[in-house]
Amino acid sequence: MQQKGKFREVDGIVLLDKPGGITSNSALQQTRSIFRAKKAGHTGSLDPLATGLLPICFGEATKMSGYLLDAHKHYRATCKLGVRTNTGDSEGEVLATAKVPGLSVEELEQILAGFVGKIMQVPPMYSAISIDGQRLYKLARAGKEVDRPAREVEILKLQLLEQTAEDFVVDVSCSKGTYIRTLLEDIGKAIGCGAHMTALRRTGVSPFINPDMVTIDQLDDERDAGKDLLVHLVPLDRALNHLPELTLNAEHALKITQGQQVKTDHEPCDGLSRLYRENGEFMGLGEYSGELLKAKRLLRTN
Repeated sequence: MQQKGKFREVDGIVLLDKPGGITSNSALQQTRSIFRAKKAGHTGSLDPLATGLLPICFGEATKMSGYLLDAHKHYRATCKLGVRTNTGDSEGEVLATAKVPGLSVEELEQILAGFVGKIMQVPPMYSAISIDGQRLYKLARAGKEVDRPAREVEILKLQLLEQTAEDFVVDVSCSKGTYIRTLLEDIGKAIGCGAHMTALRRTGVSPFINPDMVTIDQLDDERDAGKDLLVHLVPLDRALNHLPELTLNAEHALKITQGQQVKTDHEPCDGLSRLYRENGEFMGLGEYSGELLKAKRLLRTN
């Protein structure tokens, strides 16, 4: 167990390949302990069943974690047709079985196409959403079910990769808040036989799509071997590279850090911008109010 004084300031993002069988919080705490980081957070939970990309934010990167929470997510999911479970995945109890109709590739792709775009989705009972101050999964474990309002989500891509008589595998790109378990259950309803998810791997959190990832075991081994773990840190501004970039001269940079608004030589733009000093140091985020630039979220500087 790490001693309290051993923890240190660490800033950056680790692109962790979460293993199956543990919670996202457990993966976070193990990774934080390996790095001995004082402050850490993750950017969107994965179910214990799921594997794949779980960005872990350390230090100042936690200030930007909300922007990754809002990012589009990318998954590879396996669906079992003809069996419904109470959790929507293979860890739940079987509720019903049904005969699976014979579907050609073209027929299944046509059904999948009906789920692309903006759709309404009812969150599963086994989820961390709170209704009237109570977590749904706690109510579900107590044998209770409550009405859940449908929410709009967007399926950007739903591509069939493999198909057998009773299973299929898809690549999914979707907006935040999408439950892949529910998506597969709804596809099973559309087919007429029910379905549940048997495997899920997150392959991307925009802008990190199919990135090189590191495992907890790899980090453990490298720490024990005395290697520098900081090489695995991704600069936090890489998570924001979809935003415009503004370089400030020394005078403007100082005024921004002092809470002042400045008129820059840049053309004002809508929304957030990445702010940099002339030496390339990332300062944080700013936004224009008319022709004046003001700080929105600044990082700690040494």
